[in-house]
Amino acid sequence: MPPRKVHLDSTAISILLACCVFWGFQQVLVKATIPDVPPILQAFLRFTGATLILWLWCRWRGINLFVRDPSFWPGLIAGALFAAEFACLFVGLNYTTASRLTVFVYTSPLWVAALLPLFVTAERLRPLQWLGVACAFVAVVFALSEGFFGGDKSSGTSLAWLGDSLAVLAGMLWGMTTVVIRASALSRVSAERLLFYQVAVSAITLPFLSLALGEAWTFQYSAFAWSSLALQTVVGAFASYLAWMWLLGRYPATRVSVFVFLTPMFALAFGAWWLHETITPTLAFALAMVAVGIVLVNRKAA
Repeated sequence: MPPRKVHLDSTAISILLACCVFWGFQQVLVKATIPDVPPILQAFLRFTGATLILWLWCRWRGINLFVRDPSFWPGLIAGALFAAEFACLFVGLNYTTASRLTVFVYTSPLWVAALLPLFVTAERLRPLQWLGVACAFVAVVFALSEGFFGGDKSSGTSLAWLGDSLAVLAGMLWGMTTVVIRASALSRVSAERLLFYQVAVSAITLPFLSLALGEAWTFQYSAFAWSSLALQTVVGAFASYLAWMWLLGRYPATRVSVFVFLTPMFALAFGAWWLHETITPTLAFALAMVAVGIVLVNRKAA
């Protein structure tokens, strides 16, 4: 495996921006698909498809997914955390809006920044970088302040607090997954094997949760639903997550993770385009603050 880089280069930044754009769109897409496909079943189908595509990809590239090494148990832990994260995320979308859920899920960099330095000293942040993390997070909360303080009338349910709580839990689980990856033998395996642990464990466990929740497995879905599932599977669960695993293996996890603060901004933008919501001056200011936060976190030491 090539040596780990200390700072993000143009390649990493370009990949991260592309991932954040799609993930922002994906939140709105998943929410729009729930009326046709129940949430946990939706997650199960996308991860099952991603597991198959990943296996074919590895066969084509000659990558052995089944190797006995110290990554097995950390891989199962990471996979369980990943599956639990998406269970919380998809169920949460039943009770709250995509925008509200997104801002809570993307608190994950705060968990990474707080927990990872306990295990990997090279990941410690300087005070100026902590200021950048704080700026980015405050900007995201500020962008959604109107919904927080004015009440979420768009969710159509009195259980928005449940969706928000599940989203916070999903963000914590995502952060813990990143910590397990970076602080264990998983940091030395290929991106393909790293992703395989997570999507395969999810594909195995999520159908049991779906059945336990009483979700209907009809498969009589609209063309939009099948198109959504295909896009979520190929681009979301396979391509974008494989790129994310590749980045975690080659760049500082704390600096990579802070970029996900951009995703709620893109989610709001796509929500405005899809749902015809107004982009306010508050959002424009928040976007500027997120940019400041990213610059501070990735600023080189003097």
